This record gives sequence, structure tokens and C-alpha cells, in this order.
Amino acid sequence: MIGIKEIWIEAEEWVEGQWDYENDNTDVIVTLTNGEKYVGSFFTYSNIAELTAKNKRTGENLQGKYLWASDMILVDKCSRKDIEQVVNELLKQDELRTIFSKIEENGM
Repeated sequence: MIGIKEIWIEAEEWVEGQWDYENDNTDVIVTLTNGEKYVGSFFTYSNIAELTAKNKRTGENLQGKYLWASDMILVDKCSRKDIEQVVNELLKQDELRTIFSKIEENGM
């Protein structure tokens, strides 16, 4: 059975104090034990609301009429613990490869 070798979370690379587990988004790369790598983008529900409000103010995305991100996964919190729980569940349910995008050897 294929398992998880490593989970890299972009937000852990940010300056201390810039990652808000309750209202943020971050890219995540999952490396499986067979060497395959997959990327997904975790967004909190509150971050979606904040981005929508910002887009209405700035006029982006037709004044907030739409919002999209590739490989988007919505979560209540985007802490390491919560991200690991979601990734483990997606792998257990055999959905990780469907929801995340595979990173090929030469990039994405």
C-alpha cells in the first residue's frame, strides 16, 4: 500500500506570524512513498469570504462574481495538523490523485 513520505506546506516557509490557520491559504506538496508528488491548494472558508470581499472592492474577478484556484481544497483551518488529517483521509479514500495535480519530473 502506498503511503505518505512527506507533506510540505508553503506557509511554513513564511515569516513567523504571517500564517493565520483560521483565515489563509497555502500550497501543499505531498510526496508518496513510491516517489510520486502531488500539489494542492488549501483555503479556509473564511479566507474565501475575505478574498471575495476584496475582489468586490478592487473589481477583480468581475467584482467578486467568481473565485477559482487550481487544485482547491476548502478546510475549516489550515494548520499542519488539519492538513495532514485531510491528506491522510484523501489517500485513504483513494481521492488524493483526483483532487491534487501530479507533479511530473520536469515540473508540473
